[in-house]
Amino acid sequence: MAGIITTASHPKALWPGIKAWWGQVYDEHKEEYSQLFDSDTSSMNYEEDVQLTGFGLAPVKSEGSGVSYDSEIQGFTTRYTHIAYALGYIVTKEELDDNLYEQVSRRRSAALAMSFRQTKENVGANIYNRAFNSTYLGGDGVCLASTAHPNTSGGTFANAPSVPADLSEASLEDALTAIMGFQNDRGLLINVMPRSLVVARQNWWNANRIMKSAYTPTTANNAVNVLVATNALPEGIVMNHYLTSPNAWFVRTNIQNGLKYYSRVGIQFDQDNDFDTMNAKAKGYERYSFGWTDPRAIYGVNGP
Repeated sequence: MAGIITTASHPKALWPGIKAWWGQVYDEHKEEYSQLFDSDTSSMNYEEDVQLTGFGLAPVKSEGSGVSYDSEIQGFTTRYTHIAYALGYIVTKEELDDNLYEQVSRRRSAALAMSFRQTKENVGANIYNRAFNSTYLGGDGVCLASTAHPNTSGGTFANAPSVPADLSEASLEDALTAIMGFQNDRGLLINVMPRSLVVARQNWWNANRIMKSAYTPTTANNAVNVLVATNALPEGIVMNHYLTSPNAWFVRTNIQNGLKYYSRVGIQFDQDNDFDTMNAKAKGYERYSFGWTDPRAIYGVNGP
């Protein structure tokens, strides 16, 4: 649909009698990407996060023997390269002069703003949509949700189950148990706690049944729903309209330097006129990046 907006683009606008114009702008969902990422700003071409390992467990020191010494190692580097997004439209002077419906012209800027908002939501959600895709790799060389994230000091760790499962009370409890057992690169237990459950719209109802039932859901047992009783997910359920897999689900954790959004240049709108053609031009520009540093920030399940 690229091209210049002319009088031929919507010839009905040249004649009176139109009751309503529709389809140009709709109500939108509230901002959702901010529930999936920690936000920051940047003044650089790119930002880098570099891993640094800690120390291992302290060994026994025998009487009269020397102290053992450990070292730290620089590990994986994650780079956030900011990408520019731009879009605009051109309208001929004749179209502006002859268009009898001012609301058609006024709504163009709103439609352009909507395009930018939807672009950011889709770019952000794609980090989750591609979480299990081996084509999209993080700083450690594997995808976001994997059973084989490498440790710099040796070995691997998982932030995904070995056997994917649909969202249920049992599978969610298994995910939370795995999260609470996360270790650092040197194998020391760290205080990683679940924050929120992220689901697609198709899983919204199921997630609410699991998370908001006072008693064990889908059974006649009068057992307490421990997910509710323990406030296992303090930030609750996050439903994202831009997730493409109906069965994939995720648990965000309290890990710092995990899933990140960097704003390099905030949204800018501008307009001008071409001297020769007298066409009116409007455009928008924005620059940002999405990604992840520490995959412990999420537990992903690619539901079958």
